[in-house]
Amino acid sequence: MGGAGSPGLLQAGPLTGAERGQGYRRPPTAPSHRRAADRQTAAGTRRTAGRADGTAHRAPPRARTYRPPIDTTDLQPSGTPGQRLRDDEARRAPLVSASDGRAPALHWPAGGPDDTERVAAPAVERDADGYADLRTYAVIGDGRTVALVARDGRIDWMPLPDLDSVVPFAALLDAEDGGCLELAPVEPYEVEREYVRHTDVLTTTFRTASGSVRVTDALTTGVAGRLPWAELVRRVEGLEGRVRLRASVRPGTCLGTAAPWVRTTPEGALLRVDGLTTAVVTGLLEAGDDGGGGGARLERQDREREVVLDLETCEGSRHVVGLVATEREPLWVPSASDLDADLDRTVENWRTWTRTFLWDGPWDEAVRRSALVLKLLLHSPSGAMAAAATTSLPEDPSGSKCWDYRYAWVRDSAYSLEALLRFGLREEPHAAVSWLLRTIRQDGQVPEVFYSLGGEVPDDGVSELQVPGWRGAGPVVEGNGAASQLQLGVYGDLFSIVRLYVDAGGVLDAETGRLLAATADAACDRWRQRDAGMWELHEPRHYTTSKMGCWLALTAAVHLAELGQVPGDPARWRSEAELIRTWVAEHCWSEELGAYTWYPGTDDLDASVLLHAVSGFDRGERMSSTLDALRRELSHGPHLYRYTGAAAEEGAFVACSFWMVSALQLCGRGEEARALMDALVDGEDSALNDVGVLAEMLDPATGHWLGNLPQALSHLALVNAAITVHEHSRED
Repeated sequence: MGGAGSPGLLQAGPLTGAERGQGYRRPPTAPSHRRAADRQTAAGTRRTAGRADGTAHRAPPRARTYRPPIDTTDLQPSGTPGQRLRDDEARRAPLVSASDGRAPALHWPAGGPDDTERVAAPAVERDADGYADLRTYAVIGDGRTVALVARDGRIDWMPLPDLDSVVPFAALLDAEDGGCLELAPVEPYEVEREYVRHTDVLTTTFRTASGSVRVTDALTTGVAGRLPWAELVRRVEGLEGRVRLRASVRPGTCLGTAAPWVRTTPEGALLRVDGLTTAVVTGLLEAGDDGGGGGARLERQDREREVVLDLETCEGSRHVVGLVATEREPLWVPSASDLDADLDRTVENWRTWTRTFLWDGPWDEAVRRSALVLKLLLHSPSGAMAAAATTSLPEDPSGSKCWDYRYAWVRDSAYSLEALLRFGLREEPHAAVSWLLRTIRQDGQVPEVFYSLGGEVPDDGVSELQVPGWRGAGPVVEGNGAASQLQLGVYGDLFSIVRLYVDAGGVLDAETGRLLAATADAACDRWRQRDAGMWELHEPRHYTTSKMGCWLALTAAVHLAELGQVPGDPARWRSEAELIRTWVAEHCWSEELGAYTWYPGTDDLDASVLLHAVSGFDRGERMSSTLDALRRELSHGPHLYRYTGAAAEEGAFVACSFWMVSALQLCGRGEEARALMDALVDGEDSALNDVGVLAEMLDPATGHWLGNLPQALSHLALVNAAITVHEHSRED
């Protein structure tokens, strides 16, 4: 970016190689608990599924390979952006994997699951140490917590009772001692899976030489919403033949902080660890008949630190394996029949919710699945949107870039509100807005970058836990050091939320209006400061998108004032917004590159500028030219890295690719937007796994996932891209 600094703004020097992309992270401190209440108390052979007549299907057809309009292949001359990107990718540590990241069994079927037969294949995604490739995970949840289920039927991650509580089942980060729930045939098998339509209930079908069996997994809900305890139900149904399975419930050390034990009681064995009381409920509800007079069976062993089950199914049989849990309170232990009924009710509860969901646009199945995943990340007790369900899954295969994402970022709340309102939902948007405004008022007038799921302001302590991390790529951390950062973009996020809410028919109370007026004044005063930027980097700078975020805040404040929702004279906010626009035009634009740059004084690029085609800051020639520059500099196929140099240290950022779709559409390049969206959803380089879940990042060369999952920002970007293309295509 060329140009001298204006009064009050000092030019920052170029970012060094060591600084670029280094996420903000403080040295380890004493363990930090996220909630105030806690601080106060203590690829092998594949085959396709067969048709009913016994003949074989072909594997699903693949959409055409995506080719960007700008050549970024290795055929480019040395020193061009494409070659620099490939050099950066070559320097990144290789991702060790147990399976083919592009295997059909791990990819969203072209056209969505309803347009093609699903692929049955062996579950070969787990390495010799017990860690599964991240792309193998499906997610289930109940509005308080989630469980990650691998294709081999093993649950490797389940915090209890809340998403930000202790994690008694954490083999995802500690295969040896983290704890898991296993359920799979004892003989070789192939597996196919899908969600029960319009629900977050997962079905996995195992096929062996002796028969087939279906496992249905759900974190169940109650008659009037979430249950007062956590309840996992695994229904096992015999489909044909006889299949023997082994199941176990083995709690771990809560990431190295506690020791589990089994206590025998008159009601059966109870598993206890770090304040949690859990009970394993099992039952054979239907014995079935194998045609020879023999039925199914169930044997159980309560061992010192686990419960082990030996099951055998036959046609028509039905077993239930369940887990119920509470934290520092009594535990109600239901019967196996109760759990079976709870699963059916949960299916109906999900379908009731999806009937309120309005969408008649393209990429229907991917959009609906993303909405259902986002519903799992909405913390129902508070209305907060969790950024992801996990902590410490590495962005860099060599480790070091590991963060705790079990918090609610204001940014994610803004994007989620836009999607939820466009889908015609009312309760979730209102809960999210009310939670955020209430939380800000409790803390002061300036919004924080993120909050705990309960609404507290986290401290900036980060504790490193003594466990290895996924495939040894630690550190495993609790807490997030970005809590103390200045991020100016949060002003734009907050006002974007409120503007959307008001424009959809919401009315602000007087106290909120005064709060927003004071916050707009603060944005006027602070936009000239350096900050950590959207990517929470170590070096404070005058990041371009931070200034654009303040512009968004002030223009939205003017809009709200003109509607009579915010008190005061908006003249100052309008004036400062124009000063910001002028400053960005003078200091953040490079004629040589034909692009908005990352910050003044650099030729590096930042993909987050795409969000300000969405915000309306610029949808003209400069923004369109910037899109071309970003694709030259940061793209690998349809995927996009966050900023210049990121390819040397992390995967492509999934949300950025979908932001590009939205930006292309809004800059009048709808045909390109639709082609890119097709590639990201249905193409052979699809970012979605076989059941429609998205992670934070992926390796575009292999298709393997990196970073925390499921990632709210990725799903929000997909949903909003689909909405943007659909709505603006109709306008055209």
